[in-house]
Amino acid sequence: MDNKSALLIVDMQIDFCPGGSLAVPEGDSIIPVINRYVALFSTNRLPVIATRDLHPPVTRHFRQFGGIWPSHCVQGRVGAGFHPDLKLPDQVVIASKGMAPDSDSYSSFESVLESGQPLRDHLAILGVTTLYICGLATDYCVKKTSLDALEAGFSVIILADAVKGVDIHAGDADRALVEIAGQGGGMSDVAAIEEEFRACRGTCTM
Repeated sequence: MDNKSALLIVDMQIDFCPGGSLAVPEGDSIIPVINRYVALFSTNRLPVIATRDLHPPVTRHFRQFGGIWPSHCVQGRVGAGFHPDLKLPDQVVIASKGMAPDSDSYSSFESVLESGQPLRDHLAILGVTTLYICGLATDYCVKKTSLDALEAGFSVIILADAVKGVDIHAGDADRALVEIAGQGGGMSDVAAIEEEFRACRGTCTM
């Protein structure tokens, strides 16, 4: 772990968790371990970034307008909020995507901060070179985010115990992880990350 690392939490929103309009099976089960990652990165003063879908009511992304998904994460509605059990730090950077009615925007690299600054530009300003990625869903937004990050020259570590897939077709999530690994992405888990932080001995700071 070094001072050019950041935690990227992808789309941990109410609509993507059980009870939501586009629920990932057991999507909320990864929240406790994500919270452990958040605590580790925050304590060591490393950036924590959370992305979210923030769709308009009418978008080609939704089934009723020609897309493949039911309406979800609509601007101003409860389902677009982060899951209430997710413990985001006060200094979290929030980036939103999917706001254009003619765009799917699966990738976090299509997201912007409230200021309008693209996430990629923000990462460049911070000097981030390695992204530790978790969230929903493995076979869609996590996959596309990871592949775009690798293409952009970032090192990518998937936090394998903190992702869940939709698996519309059985095995989609596993195949997504294989594809990410095939493009150079790494895999880790909370025990290994905690050991990395212990090895830093307090030097994992910005």
